[in-house]
Amino acid sequence: MSKLVLNTAIAKYGHTSEIKNGNIHSDRFDMKHVDISPVPMIFRRMVRNLEFDIAEMAFATYICSRHYQKPFTALPIFLTRGFYHSGMIRHKNSNITNVKDLEGKRVGVRSYTFTPGVWSRGILSNYHGLDLDSITWVLSGDEHVKEFKSPGNVIESETNDLYQMLSNGEVDAVIGAPPNGSNDIIPLFPNASSLDHDWYSKNNIYPISHLLVVKNELLHEHPWLGADIIETFTRARSTYLSGFVSTTKSKDNLDHSQMDFSKIVGNNPLNYNFSETRETIRTFIDYNVSQNLIPEAPEPEDLFFFG
Repeated sequence: MSKLVLNTAIAKYGHTSEIKNGNIHSDRFDMKHVDISPVPMIFRRMVRNLEFDIAEMAFATYICSRHYQKPFTALPIFLTRGFYHSGMIRHKNSNITNVKDLEGKRVGVRSYTFTPGVWSRGILSNYHGLDLDSITWVLSGDEHVKEFKSPGNVIESETNDLYQMLSNGEVDAVIGAPPNGSNDIIPLFPNASSLDHDWYSKNNIYPISHLLVVKNELLHEHPWLGADIIETFTRARSTYLSGFVSTTKSKDNLDHSQMDFSKIVGNNPLNYNFSETRETIRTFIDYNVSQNLIPEAPEPEDLFFFG
């Protein structure tokens, strides 16, 4: 019997490269890889057109998609994770000196359902005490999920460049975008790394950014498929992470971001263990509800297929 061939769209990371080059594979299915750049176009094309059998997906886009009954389900494969204090910026000439100064201001973000934006708003509210409802959120782009309607304090800009919006004074700050090298654009938090450390030590929340989704019809037609995909991606991750502890492999080829995250979370910056990640998932679901992306909170288990 011929192997199942699955149209797959994922980015090339250290922990997916062995899958994309075919060195790590399943005996029961093959992945036909489609290279798409920038990566957010994968999310958009999957949500709007269901173009792929397996796809990388931003976490907030996925939660919103599930609310609108898009026919795909996530596996507990958390492709990218990170921390967000370093992705909040302001103009150097602004009168913003602390987080509370943002209240009543205009803050730019790529889209309201942009995953780094959801995490950043949650952190600003829960950790720093910002009143999110006092902010006018200014979008530089539209939503991947066309059905989603933004809250009343969200407006769209005619400018699609967050840095330009900040430079020309259209917004007072931006979330979900790191400094771009301009001398006029500076971090909102000069001590971002120490704040990330402190937030993690107090909450044990390691934010998920991207995960993996599979078409529902395939999971139903092939009951073994979900577990096989999980096993394949877990093998690739384990091979990659061995470089963090191996004395024979150089770390020069490892993603620098993973090395930075490991300084906060330890030697497993790509933890796929659902039970150990459940509280992070629950927190993000709650952020989606409190920020009016979805009306009510599903149980974390209801968002995933476990095989």
